[in-house]
Amino acid sequence: MRHKPVLLQEVLDSLAIECGDRVLDATVGSGGHSLAMLQAADEVELIGLDADGEALKRAEEKIAQAGYHNYRLLKSNFRYLPEALKGSGVLKVDKALFDLGMSSDQLDSSGRGFSFQTNEPLLMTFDDKVTEDTLTAKEIVNNWEASSLQDIFRGFGEERYAGRIARAIVEYRQGKIVETTEELAEVISRAVPSAYRRGRIHPATRCFQALRMTVNDELTGLRIALEALPQLVRPGRVAVISFHSLEDRMVKGRFREWEDESLGRRLNKKPIIAGEQEIANNPRSRSAKLRTFIFE
Repeated sequence: MRHKPVLLQEVLDSLAIECGDRVLDATVGSGGHSLAMLQAADEVELIGLDADGEALKRAEEKIAQAGYHNYRLLKSNFRYLPEALKGSGVLKVDKALFDLGMSSDQLDSSGRGFSFQTNEPLLMTFDDKVTEDTLTAKEIVNNWEASSLQDIFRGFGEERYAGRIARAIVEYRQGKIVETTEELAEVISRAVPSAYRRGRIHPATRCFQALRMTVNDELTGLRIALEALPQLVRPGRVAVISFHSLEDRMVKGRFREWEDESLGRRLNKKPIIAGEQEIANNPRSRSAKLRTFIFE
């Protein structure tokens, strides 16, 4: 599936990129937003970050094919944003984008188990180089206690049957370890009521999201990045696309704090969401929320 950048025009309108701007794409993914930001005005300089080296290769190919040269793509998680920028000789940027969702390419073909649509090893780490010290979904599913599994499924996945699913996983692994996405999805499906299995989304969706967020410690990374932004993008604009209520709540709260501290203002008090046409063309945009802050 070809990845479609979410809320693309809305991002460009919100960031209001101008000639000569230095822009940051903190979550390059497949490069759709990055390329659009380079195209938004003349002499734009792009700094792109992603923890996934394979994603950076795809983005590099896309941007280079379009004929652009004024960009740097850095392999780094945005929690290390100040260090990554400083290491590249950059102290400040004019505009910054954080798209907290997964690209279709990562979901469909990473080989790291982000999706149950393909049968892959249970890794779920953004880092494409997995070592024995890397926390993986396989380790969590097979070694964490039922209470801990329940906590992450309920807390990060907002899964109503978190307890039933956690107990089913613990019972299953007494016979054999859970090794693949297909295996885990089947255990989850069998643990929930039949009516739930016939719902709008697959019953494993929320648990897979919760495991990915736990493996990559995503909320902590977002908190650290937000804390660094006033020093890196002031004056300037920051746009954040979130897909999870906990992420959106954190962004909303931090934007309010910045406003209270007289650092600037929110562009819109309510988040921008996808229109009916975009949702029809790209169903993953349904849960996207865009918030923008203007540092003054």
